Amino acid sequence: MVTVVLAWLAVLAVCVAAVLFGQTARTAPRGRRFRSRTGRIGLFLSLSGPWLAVLVGAGAGALTGAWLVAAAGAAAGVVLSSVVGLSLAPH
Repeated sequence: MVTVVLAWLAVLAVCVAAVLFGQTARTAPRGRRFRSRTGRIGLFLSLSGPWLAVLVGAGAGALTGAWLVAAAGAAAGVVLSSVVGLSLAPH
């Protein structure tokens, strides 16, 4: 039980770090006034994607009862969504 709680605390820490890291996509210099569609999707993924990955992981843990595996999947989803979002956001 302690391992599961520590795993979910680690997931939340990774999520907060990913969202703070995703703020660099928002503060990146823009060459033009409006962002492209890809840039808007990248900004959304880098800011909201990590939180959505945590919610999906928590839902999967609640449905299956495999909380430790769900925490690992949520952490992987957080990292994946932030990396994809940052790569799509304009630099």
